[in-house]
Amino acid sequence: MFTTRPEITGTFGVVTSTHWLASSVCMAMLERGGNAFDACVAGGFMLHVVEPNLVGPAGEVPGIFYSARTKKIEVLCGQGTTPGGATLDHYRSEGLSMIPGNGLLAAVVPGAFDAWMILLRDHGTMRLREVLEPAIYYAQTGHPLLPRISNVIANMKDFFQTYWPSSAQTYLPGGAVPEGGKLFCNPVLAQTWTRLLAEAESAGSDREAQIEKARKVFYQGFVAQAIDRFASQTEVMDESGTPHKGVICGDDMARWSASYETPLQYQYGNMTVSKTGPWSQGPTFLQVLALLKHTDISSLEADDPRFVHVLVEAMKLAFADREAYYGDTHFVDVPISALLSDDYNRARSRLIGDRAFNQLSPGVIPGYEAQVSRVVASLERLSPQTALDTPVSAMDLANRAVSARRGDTTHIDVIDRWGNMITVTPSGGWLQSSPVIPELGFGLNTRAQMFWLEEGLPGTLAPNKRPRTTLSPTFLLKDGAPYMVFGTPGGDQQEQWQLILFLRHVHQGLNLQEAIDMPMFHTQHFPSSFYPRARKPGNITIESSVGSAMMDDLRSRGHQIEESEPWSIGRLTAASRDTDGLLRAAASPRLMQAYAVGR
Repeated sequence: MFTTRPEITGTFGVVTSTHWLASSVCMAMLERGGNAFDACVAGGFMLHVVEPNLVGPAGEVPGIFYSARTKKIEVLCGQGTTPGGATLDHYRSEGLSMIPGNGLLAAVVPGAFDAWMILLRDHGTMRLREVLEPAIYYAQTGHPLLPRISNVIANMKDFFQTYWPSSAQTYLPGGAVPEGGKLFCNPVLAQTWTRLLAEAESAGSDREAQIEKARKVFYQGFVAQAIDRFASQTEVMDESGTPHKGVICGDDMARWSASYETPLQYQYGNMTVSKTGPWSQGPTFLQVLALLKHTDISSLEADDPRFVHVLVEAMKLAFADREAYYGDTHFVDVPISALLSDDYNRARSRLIGDRAFNQLSPGVIPGYEAQVSRVVASLERLSPQTALDTPVSAMDLANRAVSARRGDTTHIDVIDRWGNMITVTPSGGWLQSSPVIPELGFGLNTRAQMFWLEEGLPGTLAPNKRPRTTLSPTFLLKDGAPYMVFGTPGGDQQEQWQLILFLRHVHQGLNLQEAIDMPMFHTQHFPSSFYPRARKPGNITIESSVGSAMMDDLRSRGHQIEESEPWSIGRLTAASRDTDGLLRAAASPRLMQAYAVGR
């Protein structure tokens, strides 16, 4: 089968990420004797520099990893919680019925930095200086700016200059849009990391002591203090059409820390799939597999219209359950065992017929009837037509245009020669969605937009609660042995594209690059996790390279087909390890920036 690139193979180490410079930095750490965790941390900080439209230092990162030392698979939870002041009463008093997707009100505690630090402390081997130096170098001396980022900045120019002057100072040097392909610097960010590193190293020569000091500096020292001042003293224009201050403060940061969790697992044939818990959308992947067990999906070819139809129908059902049940399990009782049970999914799979089922229909678990009814009623009131057809001011329309240019996400997979494996999906803190904090060179995240300002829902806003994030890497065991790590940017599409990769690899036997290169698709049938929470009932968005026969067949089944340009959907990356130690890696050619490297 034709592929755009070879599937990378080797035995020393493989890395794959959404930017070639991040992949190269990860590989450099392995070459210098570091392990997969050292490499991943260095790559994560690099992505803040080279993909600021997709991730920033104040973002978040979930990960799943296997340690050859501990022989355990664990979840790294770098998803920050809402501030203590994030109450329904406060947001309603601001005249809001939905949390804006940009500005300061949507900020949660920055989670990524602490997650990187505990991963480096507990499982890495390198010093903080070693993993930070590449990011500092490229922020200070410059990196070739992706044309796509230049276009984002150009679209934001007037807004930055009018409403977010601190962002204009960083991203419009000399008042001009930086040119794609030319060197772009963020010296203030370089200064932030240089200062943090100096303070960390003042703790002495012990590696772990330096990391602990870095955590304290970020969450209680000058970084937290700058965030506190900016959020409490600066009114920032957002999508509501009205400027607002933030509610995040230094105390919120000081009280929070990243953590490890046991992954949620599901057995599918000889594969054990590990995902993050229902504070993410990760369990939808498992629910789809539980539904597909009761279909003929395993006998279908990847280019068969019925393969697309059955998979999309299963995803509609699983994502409807996401809306009805998922949330932070410290606040919400999620019946995940029932949602993954054979009896439940056997009954639900009967809804997958020959025609598209275009309702949004969560299943009803006994004891949750009232909750499901509240969710369905809520979604009916907040339909996309209601959200988008209401008359609005020119200012509000302009801000909605800014929202449409929201950021996306990044991804890294690493496997080293010792068998350590990690997959992470860093995101948040996009340059186009929250203004730069002048002393730091980066802005806050906007993940709280995933909450509802309505009582009684799994996703209802509350203080100190994790948003139901879309970020969701995947870890596989094959016949009980650690086998494969993969993921993608893409918001609500992350699980969908990963499922396509998984099924093509497992059922059709395609190698990683073949599975990634074939035409991609997804559905937007269910509500978006992002402001303004719109949906497209019955939708399948599909690359036109599938051919007219495929699209005509899907239309005949009742699907609403939206054609996308070839090579425009998905940014998948993946890496695997055979039992004999042979390593493999692949990356999507789409957007022409993700790369797999290894030897």
